[in-house]
Amino acid sequence: MNAATPSQALARVLVDELVRGGMRDACLSPGSRSAPVAMALEENTGIRVHVVHDERSASFLALGIGKTSRRPAGVLSTSGTAAANFHPAVLEAHHARVPLIVLTADRPPELRHTAANQTIDQTKLYGDAVRWFVEIGPPEDRAGAAAYWRSTVARAYGAATCSPAGPVHLNISFRDPLVPVDGPGWDQPLEGRPEGAPWCRIEDPAHAPSKQVVEELGARIEATERGVLVVGDCDIEPGPVLDLAEAAAWPVLAEPTSNARCGENAISTFDALLRNDTVPAGHRPDVVLQIGKPGLSRALSAWIGDRSVERILIDQGGAWLDPERNLSRIITGDPALTCRAVTDRLASSRKQTSEWLTRWHDAERRARAALDGYLDSLERPSEARVARDLAALAPAGAALVAASSMPVRDLNSFMAPRSGLRILGNRGVSGIDGFVSTALGVALAHPGPALALTGDLSLLHDQNGLLLLSSEDVSLKLVVVNNDGGGIFSFLPHARFSSFERLFGTPHGIDFSRLAAQYGLSHTLIEEPEGLAAALSDEAEGVHMIEVRTDRADNVAVHENAWRALSSPSG
Repeated sequence: MNAATPSQALARVLVDELVRGGMRDACLSPGSRSAPVAMALEENTGIRVHVVHDERSASFLALGIGKTSRRPAGVLSTSGTAAANFHPAVLEAHHARVPLIVLTADRPPELRHTAANQTIDQTKLYGDAVRWFVEIGPPEDRAGAAAYWRSTVARAYGAATCSPAGPVHLNISFRDPLVPVDGPGWDQPLEGRPEGAPWCRIEDPAHAPSKQVVEELGARIEATERGVLVVGDCDIEPGPVLDLAEAAAWPVLAEPTSNARCGENAISTFDALLRNDTVPAGHRPDVVLQIGKPGLSRALSAWIGDRSVERILIDQGGAWLDPERNLSRIITGDPALTCRAVTDRLASSRKQTSEWLTRWHDAERRARAALDGYLDSLERPSEARVARDLAALAPAGAALVAASSMPVRDLNSFMAPRSGLRILGNRGVSGIDGFVSTALGVALAHPGPALALTGDLSLLHDQNGLLLLSSEDVSLKLVVVNNDGGGIFSFLPHARFSSFERLFGTPHGIDFSRLAAQYGLSHTLIEEPEGLAAALSDEAEGVHMIEVRTDRADNVAVHENAWRALSSPSG
């Protein structure tokens, strides 16, 4: 490896070491100060480079890639406000534990605090939302430089990928010249370890539970009939969780992005059941075993938030996932390993069923029939049915990305149990920003079909992300529920006030067929409830926008009528 300038030397070493660590994708936006790294990325055959016009979209594209592949993508910016535009994605990666390598180019120290153009204080720009921050000073042609750079990059990669995974921030100062020029070149060796090995490989073995934890938790489950497994947003192997539920004869109340809504004990209608006080399954449990972060159902939060309920959390990083402030115990360890060990502990006392579980199964069957019967009776497309049908119609091996706000909540309320579908969403801080780019990142990284469910505002908030399609081929079915504004606010007390439409409803009047045409997308408008299946069966490549137009007031009524259907004589 050689270099014509110090800037090129640092950039080439940095990119080479990231590839050795395992990085395969990098997202960047055009900029001058970041030119050395951009050019090094482009010339390295081990990296797929995605050029995105907008830094915020670039960072969420990298987030989607990392969320899907479980390996960090890099995101690169020039100096100044360009780096600040990464902050929302950095926050989401931090809270959702998604590995991300943030590379911000910066001016050298002598130009800082001088009003030099496009210069801000980028030191610890993202605060505590990164696993590690490091300032890489201006490169100098001296002995030991390559070892310093490679060691630093290896440490950064390890910080991003070791549990809990998350973003790291490398702030890199560059002096001119920023592009190769004629001259004597770089004198010091730049090579890394032999055979493409990383400078330092950081091992992060899964945290297995102690024998004492397994014994205590196993004994508590063994002695408890009225228990439930609540699985919120997380990225874990669901099999051991479902096996434990079967061994304990406990129901599983799983949110869509847990990917644990499957198996014999899955209760898909828990949100509807817990909203309905007349349903027998609404009785309090004695023990709640929680994995992941639940947050889609207020009814569930209130149910498990009762102070009389013993609530136990298993979390790899020991995070305090407890907005209700009633956790009884936090077990720090790998949830899959812990569930598997406790299941083995219960092998001799394994329960086939229980009166408690039978009541849940009976309630699930009645509620499922009532909800499905009501949704199928509607003569116009509804947001609830779109969510239910999209989850059911998605092909095996597909990934489905759900936007925050109503789309992921509708999946939670109406999606039936199924396997073979990976559901993802930005549930770390639950923002709608960057959704389009996140979905495109998922589509780029997922080996199977990719689908997305979004509201109109989520799409408009990140429509710049669609500019990626001018330079890259991406296949994605993008289902847009268009209710001309912020539909979720219609469910809140805000809707009673005369200022509602201006402040919260925020109608926009955008014609999505024209928006699709602007970005070269095919567009289908669904006008019949059964039309979604035909639109999804279109096997054309590229991004296909499937629009479903609804009314916000009607949508509230549909949801309220769905809950009432559970307590009707036929339900």
